[in-house]
Amino acid sequence: MAELLYRPRRLRRSETIRRLVRETALTPADLIYPIFVTHGSGVREPIPSLPGVFHLSIDEAVQEVGEAVALGIPAVIVFGLPARKDELGSEAYDDDGIVQRALRELKTRFPELVLIADTCLCQYTSHGHCGVVVSGEVQNDPSVELLARTAVSQARAGADMVAPSDMMDGRVAAIRQALDAEGFTETIIMSYAAKFASAFYGPFREAAHSAPAFGDRRSYQMDPANGQEALREVELDIEEGADIVMVKPALPYLDVIRAVRDNFNIPVAAYNVSGEYAMIKAAAQQGWLNEREVVLEALTGIKRAGASLILTYFAKDVCRWLAE
Repeated sequence: MAELLYRPRRLRRSETIRRLVRETALTPADLIYPIFVTHGSGVREPIPSLPGVFHLSIDEAVQEVGEAVALGIPAVIVFGLPARKDELGSEAYDDDGIVQRALRELKTRFPELVLIADTCLCQYTSHGHCGVVVSGEVQNDPSVELLARTAVSQARAGADMVAPSDMMDGRVAAIRQALDAEGFTETIIMSYAAKFASAFYGPFREAAHSAPAFGDRRSYQMDPANGQEALREVELDIEEGADIVMVKPALPYLDVIRAVRDNFNIPVAAYNVSGEYAMIKAAAQQGWLNEREVVLEALTGIKRAGASLILTYFAKDVCRWLAE
């Protein structure tokens, strides 16, 4: 065998050397922790399809978030389960709604924590769609008006960042204009810019009680086959004033994350969604996968693809593993 001038294995000989030359480092600062808040007190209800994730009353959410903060997690995103639902999702933009109440309490308890509010209507509407429905069709512009009201209400309650997840056309511009008009010029918009109509959302819809009562969301969420369209959606949201853009889901769309990173000079978020979480949890419970190793590999892959921020239900576990 001819003498080899370069032997890549030299840089893999030990864990210490591998750490020295590692290209991608996953840290707690990369993570956003999702929580689900509900009315009542002392509520910590397990979500069957998301082992280790709970519906939390605000007092329990304070405890949960306190643990996250102690682990070094810099941000949480708050999803709400309303006391009642109606055709227009009115609790979404009610100043006394569950998310608004949670934001006020969390901001008081954890002033340095970045609080993100999911800005959508689907959890709050009786039909489960992300907007106003007329004659069986989701109406874009009336929905955008309600989303803007929701964002302002959330900012008023203490949200540092609003995250429109509806995929209505023009909603980022409307939200930016509404926030600025009310004096919330510093409130960040993290848009779900490329949100695909994915089968990986099933456990979340159980957790958020947000499954559509009829039809599906393919008329507003993106076709999973379309990568170029994702870039157009991202570009539009940036032009409308988005500060951060998100790709959702993460693992089946690593190519889209990379394309967004390569084409736009803006922070990119990726949502490691409920179906991705549930698959790993189920396989680990069966002993088919090593949960810790698979999770760290998957999230490192999401970051390597170009994500600056990763929303993941594994956030607390990851922080513990990284500290060991």
